[in-house]
Amino acid sequence: MGVRGTALAAGILAIVAACTSSGAASGAQGPARSPDDPSQVTLGASPALIHPAAAWPQYNQNAARTGVAAGLPRAGRLTRRWTTRLDGAVYGQPLVVGGLVIAATENDSVYALNRSTGKVAWRHHLGIPVQQSQLQCGNIFPLGITGTPIYDRGKGLVYAVAEMSVSGHVRHMLFGLSVANGTVRVRRDIDLPSASNNPANDQQRPALAIDGGRVYAAFGGLWGDCGQYRGMVVGVALSGAGPLIHYQIPTSREGAIWGTAGPVTGPHGDLWVSSGNGAAGPGNRYDGSDSVIRLGPGLHRMDFFAPASWADDNANDLDLGSTQPVLAAGNSTFIMGKRGVGYLLNTLGMGGIGHQRAARSICTAFGAAAVNGSTVYEPCNDGTGLAAIAVSAQRRSIRVLWHGPGNTNGSPVVGGGAVWVTSYSDGGPGTLYELNPANGAVRSLISIPIGLPHFSSPSLAGGTAFLGTMDGVTAVNGV
Repeated sequence: MGVRGTALAAGILAIVAACTSSGAASGAQGPARSPDDPSQVTLGASPALIHPAAAWPQYNQNAARTGVAAGLPRAGRLTRRWTTRLDGAVYGQPLVVGGLVIAATENDSVYALNRSTGKVAWRHHLGIPVQQSQLQCGNIFPLGITGTPIYDRGKGLVYAVAEMSVSGHVRHMLFGLSVANGTVRVRRDIDLPSASNNPANDQQRPALAIDGGRVYAAFGGLWGDCGQYRGMVVGVALSGAGPLIHYQIPTSREGAIWGTAGPVTGPHGDLWVSSGNGAAGPGNRYDGSDSVIRLGPGLHRMDFFAPASWADDNANDLDLGSTQPVLAAGNSTFIMGKRGVGYLLNTLGMGGIGHQRAARSICTAFGAAAVNGSTVYEPCNDGTGLAAIAVSAQRRSIRVLWHGPGNTNGSPVVGGGAVWVTSYSDGGPGTLYELNPANGAVRSLISIPIGLPHFSSPSLAGGTAFLGTMDGVTAVNGV
């Protein structure tokens, strides 16, 4: 319990200069001492230069959630580098920050592992996770940290939302931990103070996002959609202070925002999310569910799209929100959901209900997509395998380029001249695949016998893939 391994963490940070990446957070490195050492702070120094750069600071590497890691060596034969067992399942993507791999578990612990060896540098156990007896439904027990954390280099903090049992009640607590040693710098309850909300029915599965000085967390329901809940996004200042801001789907029930990628940041600082099925059905007034939604930084709705079939989707649990909106090249926004139809939208104006630029039946998609230019990689979960799709809003074109092996149902990423995707099966043994981006052919693969969680997705850095497993993290060389 608590923080340990501070000396080891400081030693790892000392090699940060050798681990600088071409990721979203980059630049000159400060002195190779602990970022918590006040002697490092000099007049006129930028705090961001004190803390380590990150090769993979958040879900899918960057705020746009592209899933693309630039500057990696060319992929080769895959071999297991190390496997480290932690105190629970790791559902989120591991982060790669300097010489550390950051992983969060369903036991409400955050770990920093040595990137080279997998040894624990520090660990902080944040609280008691939620037990099955406290929930009406669900499929993750215990329920702790499910959404992928996020690293803010300016503050040197890793943010995570822990679902916790506090005096017998379910709460969602935002923590900001020092990347140097795991010390908690921020702690904030982010449950809305409203009698119409029951935190025990809310699940924080989507990845966290940072935009405009705030950290954002999205919420859906538990597996089984039990109890009263309404999908929402909550924002709070990076300091943890001040009022919460929020957007809640204007349906009477459900409308989950649950896709694992979390909010996608657009080019003007707007946030894009997708929602699941709500309470309204055929013959009812549109209620904001089953939609793509663009939110301003203050979390007011600026634009939306819903398929003409939204009411039937709601009635049959065919929600659009099982993946995130993808912002592709040429002002092309793409979304797929449980119905299996891909919708191509104009990023500059989605047009409301039924105003897609094009639509095409492709596959049932769950998890998170990746995008490289105008090519979108969607996680198909119906046995057809990962789909590579070329999109163009200008030409109103959706073209399926290829499908990967039929069991490739994980959430893909791109790097080293390859597409990376896993297969998972309810926590059983899984596989990491290296696919040829030209045709989806398998170049290499490696078994992950420990087992991979639902919507499994690797993080890429410096020739290595890092995967959360059902009991820790595995590193694979050759990426």
